[in-house]
Order: sequence, then C-alpha cells, then structure tokens
Amino acid sequence: MNTSDVQAQKRRYGIVGNSEGLNHAVDIALQVAKTDLSVLITGESGVGKEIIPRIIHDNSLRKTKKYFAVNCGSIPEGTIDSELFGHEKGAFTGAIGEREGYFGAANGGTLFLDEVGELPSATQARLLRVLETGEYIRVGSSEVRKTDVRIVAATNVNMTQAIRDGRFREDLFYRLNTIPVKMPALRERGDDVVLLFKKFAMDTAEKYNMPEPVELTPVAQDKLKRYSWPGNIRQLKNVTEQISILSTERVITPEILADYIPEDTVTYDIVPLNKKNESHSFESERELLYKILFDLRNEVAELKKLVHGRHREDERSAVPQVAEHSIAYYQPDVTYPVARTKKMEDEYQTPEEYVEEAVSLNELERQMIVKALEKNRGKRRKAALELNISERTLYRKIKEYGLDKEDI
Repeated sequence: MNTSDVQAQKRRYGIVGNSEGLNHAVDIALQVAKTDLSVLITGESGVGKEIIPRIIHDNSLRKTKKYFAVNCGSIPEGTIDSELFGHEKGAFTGAIGEREGYFGAANGGTLFLDEVGELPSATQARLLRVLETGEYIRVGSSEVRKTDVRIVAATNVNMTQAIRDGRFREDLFYRLNTIPVKMPALRERGDDVVLLFKKFAMDTAEKYNMPEPVELTPVAQDKLKRYSWPGNIRQLKNVTEQISILSTERVITPEILADYIPEDTVTYDIVPLNKKNESHSFESERELLYKILFDLRNEVAELKKLVHGRHREDERSAVPQVAEHSIAYYQPDVTYPVARTKKMEDEYQTPEEYVEEAVSLNELERQMIVKALEKNRGKRRKAALELNISERTLYRKIKEYGLDKEDI
C-alpha cells in the first residue's frame, strides 16, 4: 500500500478516518483505476460507497470523459431499460422522441451503477450482454449498438443470498465482481467515529454561524464508539447536526448523548423453518405417506368386509356393480362405520380389530337415489346428473329397488 497516495486521495475528496479497512478500500481503487476491469463495491447503506467510483474515474485514463452515477433502485422497473439503454420514438406510450440512454451517453467514460442488486431480471440479462460484448439494443429497436463504458457497481445486498434466492444472476455477479471492494461499516472503524463527529460538528457550526462547535467528553467518545450505528455515516451526521442545533450545552456528556442516540436493539434471525430438535408427528414425509396409505388400506379392507358380510353369494356381481356406479356427490343422513385407533401417530390397527355394525350398501344406494329424486321433484334426468350416473342406469336401479311403484 502506498500510504502517501492514499492520504493524498483522502485529502482530495475530504475522506475522514484512518482505519485499516478504509485505507485498504482507497488503495484498491487507486490500483484498479488504470485498468478497465469491472469493480463491485459492497457495504452497508450509508458507509460512503459512492466515493470509490469517483476515485477510480478521476485516476483512470477516462478521466477526461463523462462520468454518470445511476441509482438503479430509484428507477421504476418499467422504465429502467429505457433509462440505461435508450429507446426509439414510439417504442412505448409516451415515447415522443428518441432517448440515447446512459450507456450511449457515457461512451468512452465511466458509468456507476448504484444499488445494482435491485435490477430486474430482464435488465440483468441486458447488462450482462453489454459487459461481455459491449453491445446493446435500444428499447423498440433492432439495431445493435456498440459502447465502450467502464462499469463500476455498488450494492448493500448480500449477493450470495440474492443468487441463492434467484433474485440475481450468478454469471452477472462474476462479471461485475472482477475487482471486489469492501467498504467497512462505521462500527468497524474505531476512532474514526470521533473524527467524523468533530468534522460534522465543525461543518454545522460554520454553516449556521455558531460561536463554537460542540465537543464530546472522553466518556461520551467511548459511548459513541461502542454504539452500533446501523445507519453508519449518514446516521452519525444526522445525530451530530441534531446535537449542534438543539443542545444548549457545548460540551456533550454521555447523559446528553443518550437523548440523541437510540438504544441499541438486538435483532435475532427469523426462526429456521426446520429445527433438529423440533417435535413432529412424523419423522419425515415418508412417514406421512405411509400413514395415508395405511388409512386408505384400512378403509378399503373395511369396505370389503362389509360387502363380504352382506353379499357373500353375489360377491363377483354386486361389488363391481356398486363400484362401477358409485355415487360420490350426494351425502345422505347415514352413519358410516369409522375405524378408531388408539394411537394415531404410532400404531395402525387392522379392520379385524373393530366390531362394527355394517350398513347395507344396497340400502345406502337406494336411500341416495330416493333423496336425489325427491330433491329434483322426480325429474330423473337431473337426478341422474346429480348422482353422476347415466339415465339408463338410474331407470334400472329404480326398477331394481321397486321405486317406480312408490310415489316419489
């Protein structure tokens, strides 16, 4: 690391701090500036990622060309392709003229894509093509255009998780992440927190013509460094400005500081979907499937038992006939025999273990036909449709059960 070059860049851009992580990020930016390699800057929101692309561009061979910074998260999904790649006249409603797009306007220069992790999937595919071939197509056009743009991207998204969730293309990530730059969070920068507080206090005092900036006691400085700063530098600046304007005291103690810094809240991960020690009725999906199959087998065996008990002599004719014309859409007021188990989770008993009163299937079928005819006021076609059988079968069943002689 060339310390003198790093310090010179920090003075040039007003970067405050001497932490190792900050100096390392600036040093990488200086080393990669002379190349055209893609750079991906990662870090939490508010850590100052936007300064790195500026350092890269101003120290590159493209420094005399244009530099554009685009916040991808602030552009609506329906218009982001037009913003980045341009569009032809009449390409969509409201396109009253041509638009060049950032890739066309930044030709020869540098394009900084902030919040690149928020790009829609279709736009990610277009961006990948530009990175690989330098070619793009305007919205509503079929003409392939060429561009020579240096891409620097930044994101506060966990890209590994985004790829795993299918929200970001893995191939695009590797194209962007040729040179990774990690910006440290404010809580990782130690004494830089106090230095930044002093800078913001002096800037506020100068801006609003205050007699003197606020100062921190040593104990208040320690409290400032121990705080987690979830909003990073942006939050620290806001807190410093609040204290400078609202506090009547110029020397800030921990008690005064506590009025402006919220309590640190401990966040916990969402409870995992599957826990090793979580109790469950079934050890696995296989056990659940076994239970369903056992229950189904018991019900079939029970049905066979009823049929065999009542129709041993006509087993071959009666059982298929009932099965063929089983009525599934109407439920009469008939009590079915239900198999009961002692331990539904662990044990499955066979039908032979139950002593039940069987219900005649013929009588059940007769009752269902009677109720269907009554419901449809004797109209046999509608009754047959409701019972899910043909009219011919219904006529035969009516004669078989002697219902044609009854007043239904």
